Amino acid sequence: MTEKTKKKILVVEDDNDFRFILETSFSKAGFDVCCAADGLEGLNSVREEKPDLIFLDILMPNIDGIEMARILKGENIKTPIIFLTNLSDVDHIAKAEETVMADYIIKSNTPVEKIIEMAKNKLNIK
Repeated sequence: MTEKTKKKILVVEDDNDFRFILETSFSKAGFDVCCAADGLEGLNSVREEKPDLIFLDILMPNIDGIEMARILKGENIKTPIIFLTNLSDVDHIAKAEETVMADYIIKSNTPVEKIIEMAKNKLNIK
């Protein structure tokens, strides 16, 4: 990606290690990356950074990912979201999908390379 076409990804994830892995991996793949540790920080980052894509953990302190997505929808922010969760619990995933049209990833089942591939597909990057 050139600087003109560089896409910005926001990773909202309370697990420091996983957030660092995603940040590093997306940067190496040529994305501009910003991060937040909870939903409140995430909301502020969306408003300030205007990302092209949001990776959003569901279970987080302060504001969870589902509530953050509801708030963004209420503000008419249409940035695509891919939910991140370790839950194979269908209730959480169903609630997340009801909130906004979004994809989701079970973190423990998905290698980072696949997450990067999903980002590229979502952003129509070859």
